[in-house]
Amino acid sequence: MTIEYAVIAGGCFWCTEAVFKSINGVESVESGYTGGITENPVYQQVCEGTTGHAEAIRIGFDPAVVSYGDLLDISFATHDPTQLNRQGNDIGTQYRSAIFPDNPQQEAAAREAIQRAAAEHSAPVVTTIEPLRTWYPAEDYHQNYWDGAGQRNGFCLAVIPPKLQKLRKRFAEQVKD
Repeated sequence: MTIEYAVIAGGCFWCTEAVFKSINGVESVESGYTGGITENPVYQQVCEGTTGHAEAIRIGFDPAVVSYGDLLDISFATHDPTQLNRQGNDIGTQYRSAIFPDNPQQEAAAREAIQRAAAEHSAPVVTTIEPLRTWYPAEDYHQNYWDGAGQRNGFCLAVIPPKLQKLRKRFAEQVKD
């Protein structure tokens, strides 16, 4: 099995991580930070919005089971790519909608996915394609958040179940049992 990686941002990484852990062919999901200028940022710095980083996830996936394009389509279906520098009540560049391709093929697929998403929305899609810079894993307590503390977090309880519902409704064949 060959594992490839996709790095995407679509708001709070707790919420996006929960979605992608549910997908067949996804072998790992790591929350972290990328796209900024501060070396070794920590959560509090990123939350202040001064580092330039996005809260993002790094998805390890088997392309024989799920394609990079499918992952992007799932991302677009489970967050609002028309909101500039925010997702719901999370406001700031750290919550931007962005794709961080690792190679020219991923960049071409990202452009195609943005076009597909634009055809589904009446407002302009503001998702950016940004160079993949250094990946910084988030602190341990952010990893697998929904599976632990997230089940008791009011924000997560309000945001994640509707995302998972959208996922199951639109991509049922790709959701793990």
